[in-house]
Parts: sequence; structure tokens; C-alpha cells
Amino acid sequence: MTQATGAGGASRTRLLDVIASIGPPIAVISTVLAYFGWSQAAAQAKYMGLNVALFDFSDQDYVRFSVGNLFTPLVCLLAVGLCVLGLEKWLRGRIETGDRPAVRRIAGAAAAVGVLVAGGALLVVALQPGRTVLYAPYVVAAGVLLAAWATRLHWLAHPGKPEALSVGHRVGQGALIFGLVTLLLLWGAGDHADDVGRRAAMDIEQNLDALPRVELYSPSPLAISAPAVTETKLGTDAEPLYRYDGLHLLAVSGGRLFFLPDGWTVRSGPVVVLPDNDAVRVEYGH
Repeated sequence: MTQATGAGGASRTRLLDVIASIGPPIAVISTVLAYFGWSQAAAQAKYMGLNVALFDFSDQDYVRFSVGNLFTPLVCLLAVGLCVLGLEKWLRGRIETGDRPAVRRIAGAAAAVGVLVAGGALLVVALQPGRTVLYAPYVVAAGVLLAAWATRLHWLAHPGKPEALSVGHRVGQGALIFGLVTLLLLWGAGDHADDVGRRAAMDIEQNLDALPRVELYSPSPLAISAPAVTETKLGTDAEPLYRYDGLHLLAVSGGRLFFLPDGWTVRSGPVVVLPDNDAVRVEYGH
């Protein structure tokens, strides 16, 4: 009975360790994806003279926006993580065979590299106040993680170490690293997303003709003031009908239609916003 209870306790402990290992990374990645998507959409809207709240995007929309721009960094992060896990397994094998001094030297060198990388990136940011240094927060986060991992490995290779750290110590240490890395990733995601949003707005300006061309039909005047938009009265006095040309569809979101007039630029040119209902008929073309 005691052995069964002990086996069950060991299984629960291993399960908790697995959850503790994969839970925080998943939470961090989900948070960064949502924040990056929101920051990107907000930056693009700002550069186009809009507010992101007008689009009424959902959390799923923000995650979808970020996947394309963060796919490569996330794949690289996964590859690095797998390499680190393989390296740690090999080093733990060296510890079990008694080659602790070599492992401590490797861990010490890795910790030093992590500190230098994080410190160097922070120095670059400090030397350029007021300017955005893209990817610098990511580099700092990588340096912090490398130093933390190497420090733990160095502790494991110490000949006089206790069998295990207290639960409180491990939780406190993990929470500190988790919080610091999360803040750094959010900082980096904000800077990166702002740059992506700005470039997306400029790309729309340079490739406006790639957006679908539309014609609007309305029984009442819409009073669109953009110079490139022409109004043509087609109906009769009894049944008036107005057609508007010279517009491109930007987006359909939040119960609204967003249009850009011919010749629209980031610095000048209005964005036409209409409710998405039956009051206005929209025809799409090339």
C-alpha cells in the first residue's frame, strides 16, 4: 500500500513538473501574440489617421495578425529551445558520470555570455535615448534566460548541493525570471509591432490599386468630401439614386465598411467609414 502511494505521489510530482515546465512558456507566447497583434493593428490605424477601436477586432483577430510576422521568430525560438534541452540532457549525463568540473566550466561560460549579451543590448538602448532599437528587448530576454539556465546548471553540478530546492525558493525564482522575461518580450513586441504597423500603412499607400475598387450606390447623398471621389446622380426626383466612384475597400469589420479614395496617402487623404447595412449598396471590381 505504501509503495503504491509512493508511486502515485511520484507520478503526480512528475505531472506537476511537466505542467510547471510548459505552462509559463505557453502563457508567455499567448500573451505576446495577442499584444503584438493589438500593437500592430493600433500602430497601422494610427498611421492611417484612425483608431483601432473603430475596427472592433477580437482577441482571435489580434493573434491571427501576429502569427504571420512572428512565425519565423517563434520557429527559431522553438529550435533553440530544443537544442538547449538536448544540451542540458547531455550535460546532466556528464554530471551523473562524475564530470562535474567540466559542466561547471561550461555553465559558468554560458552564464557569462548571457550577462554580456543582456548588458550589451541594454547599453545599445541606453546610448540611443529616444530611439527605438528593434529586437534589443528580445536579445536582453535571451541573455537573461541563458544566464538563468546556466546558473541552475552550475548549481546542479556543484558537488555539495542539497538534493532539491525548497518549493518556495523554486517558485520565487521562477516567478522572477518569468515576470522579467515577459516584460522584456512585451517591450520588444510593442516596438516590433509599431514598426510592422507603420510599414503596413506605407505598403497600402504604395499599392493602393491592389485593393478592390468599389462603387457605392445610395438613395441619399453621402457627402463624401474626398476630392478623388465623384458623385453621379442616376435616379429620378421621385426615386433618387447616387453613385460614388474612386474608392477602394480597405476592410470590413465591426459592422463598418472602410474605404480609401484614389490618391490616398499616409500624410493626407481621408478614410471613408460607412455602416455595413442595406442603406448603401457596394459593388466590387478591379
